[in-house]
Amino acid sequence: MKKQPHQERTFVILKPDTVQRSLMGEIIRRFEQTGLKCCSMKMFVPDEERLIEHYNKTEEWFQKKGANVVNDLMAQGLPITKEPVEYGRDIIRTIVKYMTAGPVVAMVWEGNQAVNVVMKIVGTTEPSTSDVGTIRGDYTIDSYGHASFENRAVRNLVHCSDAVSEAEREIAIWFSEEDLMKYTTAQERIMYDVNIDGRKE
Repeated sequence: MKKQPHQERTFVILKPDTVQRSLMGEIIRRFEQTGLKCCSMKMFVPDEERLIEHYNKTEEWFQKKGANVVNDLMAQGLPITKEPVEYGRDIIRTIVKYMTAGPVVAMVWEGNQAVNVVMKIVGTTEPSTSDVGTIRGDYTIDSYGHASFENRAVRNLVHCSDAVSEAEREIAIWFSEEDLMKYTTAQERIMYDVNIDGRKE
C-alpha cells in the first residue's frame, strides 16, 4: 500500500556527546514539538561493522572531504603529511572511534517532510557555523578545524538522514520491520485530518 505524505520516515542517532551531556530529552522535545512522531527508539553501543555499512562512503567522497581537510590544515599553517584521500578515510575512522566510545540513542521519526524537518532542526554538520536556533548551533561550538587539529571526529551531537532513500537504507541497518511501531497520535489527527472531524461539541 502506498504511503501517505505524512508517513515519511527519517533516521536519527543521538551521538555519545548528546548522551554524556544529558541533552537527550531536550533534543527529543524539539522533534516532538514540530509534530513528528517517534516510531522506534533504542539505546546501545554501536558496532564497528554496522557503522562502516551505515556511513557507506565512496572514493569520491573521501577525496572531496580530504581536500577540505588539507585546505583547513593549510589555513592553520599546519603540515600536510598524507594524500587528501587518506585524510578523507581518517574522517570515517575517527567517526567510528567516536561513535563506539559509549551509548547512543537511535530513533525513527515519522511525519510530513520528516527528512527535511529534522535536517532543519539539527542544523548544518559543523556546529560553529550552524544557525542559532538549531540543535548544533545552540548546544555546541565544535568546528572542522578544531577536530582536524586534534585528529578526532567533529562532536556535533546528532546524525540525521539527508534524503528519503538514505533514511530507508539507514533504518534497515539499525532496526527490523518489527521494531517500527504503527500507531496514530491525537496530534496527527489534528494535523492531518482534512475535516478535523468531531472536534466541536
